[in-house]
Amino acid sequence: MKQALTAPRLAALLCLVAAPLAAATVETNAGPMSITEITDDLDGPWAVDVLPGGGFVVTEIGGRLWHYGPDGARIEVSGVPEVVAQGQGGLLDVTVARDFANSREIFFTYSKAQPGGAGTALGAARLNEAGDALTDVRLLFEMREGGNTTRHYGSRVVEAPDGTLFVTVGERGRAPLAQALDHHNGTVVRVNRDGSVPDDNPFAEREDALPEIWSYGHRNPQGAALDNAGQLWTVEHGARGGDEINRIEPGTNYGWPEISYGTNYDGSKIGQGTEAPGMAQPEYYWDPSIAPSGMAIHSGEMIPEWEGHFFVGSLKFDYLSVLDPSDWTEERIRTRETARVRDVIEAPDGAIWFISEDRGAIYRLAPAE
Repeated sequence: MKQALTAPRLAALLCLVAAPLAAATVETNAGPMSITEITDDLDGPWAVDVLPGGGFVVTEIGGRLWHYGPDGARIEVSGVPEVVAQGQGGLLDVTVARDFANSREIFFTYSKAQPGGAGTALGAARLNEAGDALTDVRLLFEMREGGNTTRHYGSRVVEAPDGTLFVTVGERGRAPLAQALDHHNGTVVRVNRDGSVPDDNPFAEREDALPEIWSYGHRNPQGAALDNAGQLWTVEHGARGGDEINRIEPGTNYGWPEISYGTNYDGSKIGQGTEAPGMAQPEYYWDPSIAPSGMAIHSGEMIPEWEGHFFVGSLKFDYLSVLDPSDWTEERIRTRETARVRDVIEAPDGAIWFISEDRGAIYRLAPAE
């Protein structure tokens, strides 16, 4: 439900933030914006999404899922699968199904134990009426042979307009496998809501490729979002420089580790350089790296000046990047609240919500009154 625009939930959301714990005002290219604190009682928050009727759910990397009611009351949700909470692994993304009002389903990603290590996995479950337990928990997807490193899980899940699910999968520190279609490392995968493979996946009929793969050649895509046309975009970590925004097309190779606008951490060249035949170029890249994580693309519902703009959190430099895709100019919103921005979403009323990992807090960015 990230970036969903179902306006009837607006009243409940406004009640939720009617009595903020703290607020600040910041000047931006779209005018003065208020940053309202939603909550500040989290330990390692990784992802947030909003529920119909008000309230929201939040993951903590250590393995806890929290449900906040419309009145702000916090409940720990039981029934979360066991996660491998090591390094960059743990309980990661959460997305509320568009039909949650009827199905009560949520989707979540996590690092799942595997022989010899752990791999990115996608689960689904129903949140019970009391909001304190997951039921009908199912494993929809897990990557093949994730490996024994503790980094590069990727791990965003996006519900496509047709109801299929996109999941970003990092290369798990095993860079060459991002070019190997018989592994899920360094890919975006697409599955149906029941975990089956859509017939129109680009490699569904190939015997030498895993059928879930939608695109490949990625390093560590930790942000993903749909634009107003339903097009999927990702943002991914480069090495030393070369963080990328990519427009994701089926069957496309995005080049890692053969091409990159960054360098290895010792300063040496990566692969063939910045381009090679058959490998897609990023739409935008950062050098030096900003360590990008969550990403949202603004609908224009609340802030018309920012319609279609990309909001990307910087873990390294503690700011919220606002990018105009018409010319990829960047505005940087940097305040005390933007400390290590881990997730960014558009709420149903059009406000931008973001997680500050360092502050253990969630904030709402909206025009100042």
